[in-house]
Amino acid sequence: MKWPFVSKKSFALIFVLVLALVGVSAWIVLARVQGERVMALGAEGRGARMAGFPRLILWAWERPERLDFIDPRAVGVAFLSKTIYLREDKVIERPRMQPLKVPQGTTLVAVVRIETVRDAPPLLSTTQRAEVVKALAEASRAPNVSVLQIDFDALTSEREFYAKLLEDVRQQLPKAMPLSITALASWCMDDNWLDKLPVDEAVPMLFRMGVDEKRIRGFINEGGQFRSPLCRLSKGVSTDEPVKLASTELRTYVFHTQAWTERSVQSVIQKEPK
Repeated sequence: MKWPFVSKKSFALIFVLVLALVGVSAWIVLARVQGERVMALGAEGRGARMAGFPRLILWAWERPERLDFIDPRAVGVAFLSKTIYLREDKVIERPRMQPLKVPQGTTLVAVVRIETVRDAPPLLSTTQRAEVVKALAEASRAPNVSVLQIDFDALTSEREFYAKLLEDVRQQLPKAMPLSITALASWCMDDNWLDKLPVDEAVPMLFRMGVDEKRIRGFINEGGQFRSPLCRLSKGVSTDEPVKLASTELRTYVFHTQAWTERSVQSVIQKEPK
């Protein structure tokens, strides 16, 4: 068939342009599909870094903790490594001051708490972020640490800073080392901003939930599932605020208001689903 008013040279150019447009369109569709698969399955994929780790992990906060009686095959320990305060243009570090005793072979999670000083709001600058990344990387290199966990109740206005911080930290960690964060339960229910973060899990904090407690507990009691896939891999609870989720396959982090004892640890183990 002859195309009127179109030379062979023009026809060839049009044909090439059409092929290019088709190729670009196909690439966009493929990228979108792959992106959706990552969103749907990425949390489980990234969570694979923590495969084989104990399903029960005890938070050991800033107090003397003697946990040398635990079975390291069944129980891990997430210890407060340091606290970082962000104040104006400053990054202030407070290292752990209390002793921690665990048996050899214990899975250790280095927890770094980040707090912003409300009466002297931080600049959240690139320089400040770089200082925090350096401090986090140092915590991850402590002896026998297998996981880095960041505990930061970021405000909505601080999320961009936090997301970039996590991207920078991920690049500083060994490829096989998991990166964990704690997450307000409301983040897991109402937002999707967690889904793009380069972390292996977001541990929903199911205690000290403040004004959202009644709504969140009602949601949990009715068998609700968190919107964010990253929040479906683990849970964070406290011994003085018991909560039960529909899934029994989650990794459980447990906080205790006092120093752990053999009796309190055994009580937690007995309550955990087998």
